[in-house]
Amino acid sequence: MKKTLFLVMDMMNDLVAEDGFSKATYAVQVKQRGVLENTATAIACARAAGAQVGFVRVGFSADYRECPPASPIFSGARTNGIFQLGTWGTEVHPALAPQSQDFDVVKHRVSPFYATSLEAILRANGIQRIVMCGVSTNGVVHSGAREAHDRDYEVVILEDCCAGVTADEHMHAIACLARYASIVNSRELLWSS
Repeated sequence: MKKTLFLVMDMMNDLVAEDGFSKATYAVQVKQRGVLENTATAIACARAAGAQVGFVRVGFSADYRECPPASPIFSGARTNGIFQLGTWGTEVHPALAPQSQDFDVVKHRVSPFYATSLEAILRANGIQRIVMCGVSTNGVVHSGAREAHDRDYEVVILEDCCAGVTADEHMHAIACLARYASIVNSRELLWSS
């Protein structure tokens, strides 16, 4: 089996919980697409096959010192009081139940690679293949897939474990990502290959 890391990205309460900050946007798509259930099943399959699991979370200190004020994506975080590390909002959704051996990668930008521990984790564990999913498809998944591709990793995206603000946004992002990664349904992935 290829040394594999399953990256579950930005599946935090602020974004995916039905009573979270994004309950009218991402959480709607997450529920309609069955993203949490599909991802929980994929995590169980990954563990059973011996793949490692990592969670990526976006978050900032209470005073938002790492938050870029000019960012169209993050400028509202401070105003809305979201993405504060150590709060319920930045915890991984309980349906996905991180375990003590899982990696926890905290980021302050869209990319899971930029100024995070991800690169060191991949190298230290001899990872060859990165299987990824997350919210949003056109944000962290798009950025992560492109960067992983350019670092010469095999990249697989679990399409049914991703969501955007709208179904159209998700599908447009997936169409673009097919140039950089294999796009599969989570039930079709052979983790042991």
